[in-house]
Amino acid sequence: MGCCVSTSSRSTCSSGSHGEARIGFRVTKGTSRTISDHVIPLQNLPSVPNRIFANGKSRNSCIFTQQGRKGINQDAMIVWEDFMSEDVTFCGVFDGHGPQGHLVAHEVRDALPLKLLSSMHSYQSRQHESEGSCFKGNSKKSDGRDPDKNIFAEDRSKFSWREAFMKSYKAMDKELRSHPDLDCFCSGSTAVTIIKQGPSLFMGYIGDSRAIMGSKDSNGSMVAIQLTVDLKPDLPKEAERIKKCKGRVFAMQDEPEVHRVWLPFDDAPGLAMARAFGDFCLKEYGVISMPEFSHRLLTDSDQFIVLASDGVWDVLSNEEVVQIVSLAPTRSSAARALVDSAAGQWKLKYPTSKMDDCTAVCLFLDGKMEYDNEEQGYSSATLQSNHSGNAVDDGYGRLVAAEFEGNVVAVLTEDQKWLGLEGVTRVNSLVQLPRFSEEDQTFEFASSGNQTGLIFL
Repeated sequence: MGCCVSTSSRSTCSSGSHGEARIGFRVTKGTSRTISDHVIPLQNLPSVPNRIFANGKSRNSCIFTQQGRKGINQDAMIVWEDFMSEDVTFCGVFDGHGPQGHLVAHEVRDALPLKLLSSMHSYQSRQHESEGSCFKGNSKKSDGRDPDKNIFAEDRSKFSWREAFMKSYKAMDKELRSHPDLDCFCSGSTAVTIIKQGPSLFMGYIGDSRAIMGSKDSNGSMVAIQLTVDLKPDLPKEAERIKKCKGRVFAMQDEPEVHRVWLPFDDAPGLAMARAFGDFCLKEYGVISMPEFSHRLLTDSDQFIVLASDGVWDVLSNEEVVQIVSLAPTRSSAARALVDSAAGQWKLKYPTSKMDDCTAVCLFLDGKMEYDNEEQGYSSATLQSNHSGNAVDDGYGRLVAAEFEGNVVAVLTEDQKWLGLEGVTRVNSLVQLPRFSEEDQTFEFASSGNQTGLIFL
């Protein structure tokens, strides 16, 4: 799948094969970035300036992830400042599930932002070529406005980002279906992604990862504002769609609070979300990858945004998350403070369950970050590991050697010695599926007559 993207700040190109998407930029007199004639392969994305994807911090944000007790960390995260211009920031959290969920999450983390850039460039090119006539011709269909009236810049921006999110998510799922190195039949990932462009916030999301905002009320007190909806199967709209497609939605007796999606002919795989990338065994039965999209104008009262995987939300409320972030010793330690608090709550609330992976991205809206390069968990070596690719933080403040699987970093720790059939964990995204397989194992989801199941080969 090929594309070539150029904006006022960057150019993004991808060749015809997976893993060969390219991005680059060129510095010229009078402007910080422009159309690229120097191309960086996708595997070198970690070296792109102002893009962080491992434990650390940037000018306006901090990110942190900690592996749970289920096996390899299947969460992925990213903050990309100066995404397409200096006032645009991209943030995302991706929570994988299934045997290859960690690979899916990392693939989406790397490829989805490039697809957003491509979609935005395509839209802007059409708009420029038609000198605005294209947008006016479609305005009545998109928002009900009279095409004879002027279209405000805010409306144009909202329309273009909505189109970009819809097309990018669709293209991402299509690419996963035909990916030569990923089996996404019973593996997938959530996605909660935001674009901050000046005072505007654009959000696209699937699955049950969540975004909230910390804002001050009229009394100066911090309040939590939920920005996204956890797209779970028990939501009436989601359940109706799944049932119309012959999928089944119900909760198991030992976890009545967790509704799951099941095949019509077998009690498998038990997906705990209604929308996801991948999971192609359920795509014919109501699970979709179309994102919910929303737009919000930021105000001076809005202080920060938090994106996190469900490992955080399973044990902490929105209000607790806002309090933890606002009371963190320094802003650059806020993400780690949040993840540490979630890990502590897992031990208190579910002492007999395996803790889920916990990942958080904190974006501060006023651009004022204070930090010490030697503060706990954020040493200069940790920061360097975002770009060097030879060491990563293992989630406990320790730098360890890493193995590379294409674009994916697999951290090897003692806690990762986990068997596929070991125990039953409380909030699993999938049931009857192991998280991590030994190298000599492969998986096949087979159907015979009206019987379907997962086969270990």
